[in-house]
Amino acid sequence: MNPLLFVYGTLMSTASSALGRDMRLRLRREARVVGPASILGQLFDRGRYPLLVISSTTIDRVHGELIEISNPAMTFPWLDIYEGITGNAAGTDDYERVEHAAEQAGGIAATAWVYVYRKPTTGLPRIASGRWKG
Repeated sequence: MNPLLFVYGTLMSTASSALGRDMRLRLRREARVVGPASILGQLFDRGRYPLLVISSTTIDRVHGELIEISNPAMTFPWLDIYEGITGNAAGTDDYERVEHAAEQAGGIAATAWVYVYRKPTTGLPRIASGRWKG
């Protein structure tokens, strides 16, 4: 299983909000930060956390970090729960974890897992910079 994960919100090592603090600490024990990265997408402000929607437009870029997980089979199940992925057959989860192209600093390409918002973003403010400050 691909051990790379792109994070852009509460799981980033630079995040300082109380939301996600325990998960950040746990992730720090189970993974290492590879470095800054970006992904084609749009970022929306949900207040306490951001939402990412994949985009094919090259001007839409979300900035975050690439993380390498030591044991993906052990880590992804609790990350999925944190992100609200239940595996409900009705498909009602807000997020899904998908593999997507990411770009590391220096233009190095990688494929990483990313948690993508699945529902409409109508009425949510867009974070034009693609950088969440939380």
